[in-house]
Amino acid sequence: MAVYSMTGYATAQYTGPADEAGRDPLPVLGMEIRSVNSRFLDLAFKMSDELRGTEPALRELLGARLKRGKVEVRAWIEGRTESGLRTPSPAELQRLVGLQDSIVAWHPKAAPLSVAELIQLTSRQQALPSGLHDHLIALAQTVLDSFLGAREREGKRLADMLLDRLKQLRLLAREAQPLIPELVAQQRQRFIDRWNEALGAGNASGTPTLSTDAVQERALAEATAFAIRIDVAEELTRLDSHLVEIERLIKKGGDVGKRLDFLIQELHREANTLGSKSSSLELTRISVDMKVLIEQMREQVQNLE
Repeated sequence: MAVYSMTGYATAQYTGPADEAGRDPLPVLGMEIRSVNSRFLDLAFKMSDELRGTEPALRELLGARLKRGKVEVRAWIEGRTESGLRTPSPAELQRLVGLQDSIVAWHPKAAPLSVAELIQLTSRQQALPSGLHDHLIALAQTVLDSFLGAREREGKRLADMLLDRLKQLRLLAREAQPLIPELVAQQRQRFIDRWNEALGAGNASGTPTLSTDAVQERALAEATAFAIRIDVAEELTRLDSHLVEIERLIKKGGDVGKRLDFLIQELHREANTLGSKSSSLELTRISVDMKVLIEQMREQVQNLE
């Protein structure tokens, strides 16, 4: 299953068939769908009044195929004639004039209709062809397919980027792994050396001191306790577990954005702990490099459905 981005755009038009005279009096339907990232599915429709009745069906159609994102759907009608304006029929003009006469009879000071007003009123009265809403739903299917294709292509690009960052994080974890026993041994030896120095200073001043064995045992216990505090093996193990799960979800596909976002937060926590426990410049550098990569992943994961 593919991974989908929450950002995408698609547009299309539907043109009705021409009549026997070769003209095309039917309106042209247009639709576009665009979206950006959002925590939930947020549908917004901008349509002309004639198409408002189709909104529930469009909402159901999009809701069945989209999971997340702030989605804006715009639909419109374009009337096409040779002159760009529809010629009013005699019946329409007669009806408007009759209405005007009735109004003037009750309100003699009422202004007569102008040519522009007549054209505007008759244009509003233009009857929409039957089946227009069915054509709009069919057009929505076409635009939605194209829209999902755009989301899929963007999702693949994001997935490839995430897999590349996972590879780099694994390389950094491999760099850190050999440093752990070396750092622990260094810290233990440092504690023993300090205790030995303290023991030697005590003997030189004549101050009563503990036995050599007791001092070394206590130094070893202190060094071991400190080594446990700076041991980052557990953090690296959890980090590797998160990397495995992230890779599995990316390859599985579907609506994995929220789960990936949670795992990225866990990765960031482990990298922070790694840095806070660091007792060497090399391990600190690895922690910083990890956090840079994880932040890049976090920004992109927020765009996934």
